[in-house]
Amino acid sequence: MSLETALLIGVLFGCATWLVLHHSFVKILFGFVLLSNAANLFLLSMSGSPDGREAPIAGQTAGPLVDPLPQALILTAIVIGFGVTAYLVILLYRLFLDQKTTNAAELFAEQDTSERT
Repeated sequence: MSLETALLIGVLFGCATWLVLHHSFVKILFGFVLLSNAANLFLLSMSGSPDGREAPIAGQTAGPLVDPLPQALILTAIVIGFGVTAYLVILLYRLFLDQKTTNAAELFAEQDTSERT
């Protein structure tokens, strides 16, 4: 894994963690998307370089072959991540329509005051 890729993955994971720890649900959503992309990039970088390797086609057996499993896992993770992101966007939209806020601190502060009375 090259140094630039490792730094990019570290920055993406760091920014995603920072965004997920915010009070705003919109920032949490963007943090989740960044975290998903950072995990996919990490998996791709750990699969190794395909230089000098052949595609795994049924008729060819000469030389080392590229492992297709990491690409298949990443493709599956992208599809699942898209589905979860779409669900979170709809959930965030409904939260905004019902509560008129996307800030977690304001949302839970309203519930605490209603429980005390």
